[in-house]
Amino acid sequence: MPRPLVAITDISAMRSNLALARSMMPGARVWAVVKADAYGHGLGNAFKAFEHADGLSLVELDRAVILRELGWQKPLMMMEGMFSFDEVDTFQRYQLQPVIHNQAQLDMLQHASGAPLHVHLKVNSGMNRLGFAPAQVQQAYQRLCAMPVVSGVSLLTHFANAENPSASLTPQLQLQRFRACTEGMMAELSLSNSAAVLLQSQIKCDWIRPGVMLYGGTPGAATAQSFGLKPAMTLQSELISVQQLQPGDSVGYGSVFTADKAMRIGIVACGYADGYPRHAPTGTPILVNGVRTRVLGRVSMDMLSVDLSEIFDAEIGSKVILWGDGLPIDEVAAAAGTIGYELMCAVAPRVRRETREG
Repeated sequence: MPRPLVAITDISAMRSNLALARSMMPGARVWAVVKADAYGHGLGNAFKAFEHADGLSLVELDRAVILRELGWQKPLMMMEGMFSFDEVDTFQRYQLQPVIHNQAQLDMLQHASGAPLHVHLKVNSGMNRLGFAPAQVQQAYQRLCAMPVVSGVSLLTHFANAENPSASLTPQLQLQRFRACTEGMMAELSLSNSAAVLLQSQIKCDWIRPGVMLYGGTPGAATAQSFGLKPAMTLQSELISVQQLQPGDSVGYGSVFTADKAMRIGIVACGYADGYPRHAPTGTPILVNGVRTRVLGRVSMDMLSVDLSEIFDAEIGSKVILWGDGLPIDEVAAAAGTIGYELMCAVAPRVRRETREG
């Protein structure tokens, strides 16, 4: 019998979330973001779930090739472009669309020949990670348009704070900068990430790029459930031991939790080697037999402890939900001082995987 820990991916939830993203930005086409193994949900699952997306977006070249070999025929956007000139041939062979965000990539295309590529020119509108500064955009655009190896140019930028209206760098300020430096360019625009799709519906563009929302998480500001998003991953395990504590007894490494009364605790087959955050403190929510309770003490490599004081029917073999069905991943992440994105992506290879539809 295998260890009871399993990560269950729900294809129907991913399909539902994609449909919701499309409905929130009527008329826009959708790049479904599938980087990081589809945020930990599996590239093959994303291939099925997002069959009605207009394109897929990722950063890993080998994974883009896999998508083509699986049969994906619609556009594939490579969000960090080429890392070396040697990759240009693969981009051409598999018709991958690079995001061009620096002068070195312009030079790579300038020296390339062969099959033309559609490219995406990235504008640094204030996030200061990737992209051309506003003063450089016109020249980069003209240069791309003049290249025989370029069949078309789209424009994009990325919002830093679409979920935070009080930030100094607002989407409106970024959009103002973007529009000022791209004025007169005849190109399709890709602007809105998950946060902008959910919270900035007044921003109009030709393409949107939803990521975490497709998997049932949000970038903050409101719960996924409040938007109608469905959790696409459930991390599920079982109790493998039940212990009785007396007042003064402690739990686990470091003895960071000490009982102040007699209580029952359960030991769950899941730990930080499985991707559960080691820094999750006492009080982090968890479900046992469908009842909300709390993590106790320090998470160890293979196990964690939970409070069974009010769950009288809990016993060895009782079902435990660490996040997902009935317990939003963002709530667990917030208690652990991180974000749902990290938890999704951190589920370890040793965790058994299952997929369900409906």
